[in-house]
Amino acid sequence: MASNFGELVLLLGDHHLPSRTTSIPEQFQRMLVPHKMQHVICTGNIESPQEYERLRELVGGGSNVHCVAGEYDFVQQQQQHQQLDDKKVIQLGQFRIGIIGGHQVVPWGDLSALAMIRRKMNVDVLVCGWRRKEGVVEHDGGYYIFPGSITGAYSSHSPSTNPSFILLAVQGSNMVCYVYELKDGEVDVSKIEFAK
Repeated sequence: MASNFGELVLLLGDHHLPSRTTSIPEQFQRMLVPHKMQHVICTGNIESPQEYERLRELVGGGSNVHCVAGEYDFVQQQQQHQQLDDKKVIQLGQFRIGIIGGHQVVPWGDLSALAMIRRKMNVDVLVCGWRRKEGVVEHDGGYYIFPGSITGAYSSHSPSTNPSFILLAVQGSNMVCYVYELKDGEVDVSKIEFAK
């Protein structure tokens, strides 16, 4: 299956388990099958070592789990002596992909501020958490991917959020983004394609 799509990459974040919610929705849990994806990119706020282990199990080990720290992971890290970086760059196909939690962007979610970070990291695609609205945006010569919250966890700026994640299919210079959002108990999927 993966050979037809290229490298499959799961993008997710803002779990906030168990502080703000109790679980990933059952509709999504059924879709997150181990060994179907080659990479996991997480924008942080996992908050639990059990959730991190679940991400590792999805790809059969830890080397392909690319996770950065969210603002609430710092407290957990100090207690558990784990170390997550606040940003990371990986190469998938011909794309350099930057990953940030998003809480370090001022003003929060601002595309001009994100463009400066993308240029500073020298990446084609910037994956950013914290923003609870999922999607893909093209801006200032680059792409910005916001996976949203896999659990639909609330935040101070978004008290009501639909759970979401993104699945990327990367083949060389082509990328297809499948955006999964849970709306009224049903999984809605949209597709966005772009090339380098």
